[in-house]
Amino acid sequence: MKRIFLFILTNLAVLVVISITLRLLGVDKVLNESGGINFNALLVMSAVMGFAGSLISLFLSKWSAKRMVGAQVITNPIDPTERWLIETVRKQAQAAGIGMPEVATYEAPDVNAFATGWNRNNALVAVSAGLLHNMSRDEAEAVLAHEISHVANGDMITLALIQGVVNTFVIFFSRIIGHLVDRLVFKTEREYGPAYWVTSMVAQMVLGILASMIVMWFSRQREFRADAGGANLAGRNKMIAALEKLKINHEQATLPQQMAAFGIAGGGHFAKLFSTHPSLDERIKALHAGR
Repeated sequence: MKRIFLFILTNLAVLVVISITLRLLGVDKVLNESGGINFNALLVMSAVMGFAGSLISLFLSKWSAKRMVGAQVITNPIDPTERWLIETVRKQAQAAGIGMPEVATYEAPDVNAFATGWNRNNALVAVSAGLLHNMSRDEAEAVLAHEISHVANGDMITLALIQGVVNTFVIFFSRIIGHLVDRLVFKTEREYGPAYWVTSMVAQMVLGILASMIVMWFSRQREFRADAGGANLAGRNKMIAALEKLKINHEQATLPQQMAAFGIAGGGHFAKLFSTHPSLDERIKALHAGR
């Protein structure tokens, strides 16, 4: 989940900066053709902005992840746990046919791990202190195999491309909505009035939230594939055991009943649309079924 959250957060930040910069430079004025709208120019601008946001966030993914979670890359292992981490990741990377990723740990009580990076041979695999303290070696090995599978499958690259397409259409249609409101509702005849800027920005946020459901759906499908890859690298029983341990820790960390409705994973079908991961029960069932 951290991998997807960090990517989307960086992508949104880059989009905002690009959008503000282009407006200050007057690029949006090019789209206004004497009261009409230049759809070709708009589509090109939307694609440039959309893919710039996703690709820049992809190239910054390792750098931003290290700083956002305080990950410490292991360069010289100082204890048996660090040596085991390095050796396990090295063996799995060789088996998966990818370059040796950087291996890092970060201080967090939750049982978690993530992999990120702009290509299969320049990745980062990070595990939390909570995972190392609460999982057995076999379970941790399966989690590492799951993350290595994400890298081998090129999930971050595919995610960036999908995010770029989604960004393009969000920007494109938000500008069209802003144009229509400015012309038809506020009767602006030349250039753009304040209604265009406000409406297009609001539309971009709303459409961005809806479009994120597409990215989240893709993320959920990738988890099943990474689980299968983890099972191939570490063993199906180890992968199932790791998911069972995650399930136990997740249940122990649930919010009190009176606060459950305020949680980001408070349940319900609507919340699942914005979930980066399928439920652990679904993932365990898929592994038992050999999928």
